[in-house]
Amino acid sequence: MPDNPSFCVGIDAGAASTRCVIGVMEEDSLRLLGFGEQASSGWSKGRLADVEAASAAIGEAVREAERKAGVSVGAAVVGMGSGIDSVNSRGLYEFGRPREIQTDDLGFAVQLATQVQPETSRMLLQACPQDFTVDGRAGYRHPHGSRGTRLEANVRLITARTQEHQILVNAVHNAHLAVEETVFDAMAAAYASVLPEERTRGVAVLDIGAQSTGMVVYDGDALVGACSLPVCGDHFTRDVAWGLTVSFEDAQRIKEEYGCAILGLTSDSSLIEVPSPAGRPPREAPRRQLNSILEARAEELFLYAQAELVQAGMQQELLEGVVLTGGCARLNGMCDMAERVLNCQARNGLPAGLDQWPEEINDPAWSTVAGLAMYSARLKFRKELKRRAPGLLGYLVR
Repeated sequence: MPDNPSFCVGIDAGAASTRCVIGVMEEDSLRLLGFGEQASSGWSKGRLADVEAASAAIGEAVREAERKAGVSVGAAVVGMGSGIDSVNSRGLYEFGRPREIQTDDLGFAVQLATQVQPETSRMLLQACPQDFTVDGRAGYRHPHGSRGTRLEANVRLITARTQEHQILVNAVHNAHLAVEETVFDAMAAAYASVLPEERTRGVAVLDIGAQSTGMVVYDGDALVGACSLPVCGDHFTRDVAWGLTVSFEDAQRIKEEYGCAILGLTSDSSLIEVPSPAGRPPREAPRRQLNSILEARAEELFLYAQAELVQAGMQQELLEGVVLTGGCARLNGMCDMAERVLNCQARNGLPAGLDQWPEEINDPAWSTVAGLAMYSARLKFRKELKRRAPGLLGYLVR
């Protein structure tokens, strides 16, 4: 480990589980030191309703990661999954005379694009540059060194509900941690599970959590869409609970053990054992009934995703398909349903980019927190670059 180690910490405070990852920067790589997971509480319908309960879960997950890492940390990048929306914005910078475009000019144009006033109840979470227009010529990704008199920055602005954001930050502060930055969960999941060349060719990432589902769409390495979708993992579980007349906990277990998001992939003619209330014997239900319930909800989820792709103009442009992350991505048949509805290939997104990542957490549910730790490393790397050469790549920090 370096003499002055730079620790990179990600916290994914989900509604079902809270996860923490601690890494250390070593030259040009990020190595995993420790990880922790704790069952979450305090969430209701995707919103944080009990700050103390959430703080306790965050604290336990961080302490477990610290024990495994053998270090103590004081700040983290935190993920946010619900209440997300995005919009395109433009920043116009006129020089007044022809001259060579500098890196600082790109940063200033992006800054101008962020100076729009969101709704009073919303705040800017991330500003993601898409491309630049120089003297009316569009499509410049890095126009540094070009000559012109007029520079436009095309930026995708990701916004979040101000109140929900502040409650999440307060929960992390109550766990005695500073917040380096808050990042959209789906964007972090994409950062960990999608390679740069895949983003260039067109890809969408769906991060399907217990009480929130986020989606980001990339085209030509530019973020062209980001939003929250109204269907999440708990909807699947509640449907099973109502359809089979069982408790929520039993429905969750049945869904995970026997469920499939598409009919025909499993032996639908078989029977599964369904628990009954205390004092009554278990009963049996056709597996086909369970899978029909899950199939209907999965189709609804991907129809929402399809509508977002149409809005972004990407319905036939995802050459790298759709990547599914989050705990609900583990449900059997989800990739098959995604391919059926979206008419493109689909796969589960696994964490990549951290050295010594253990097999036990090589799982779509850990992609978001891995991406948050990688984003923390990215922030530290950008700051070091700017310390060495002020202005260099500063417009891409967010």
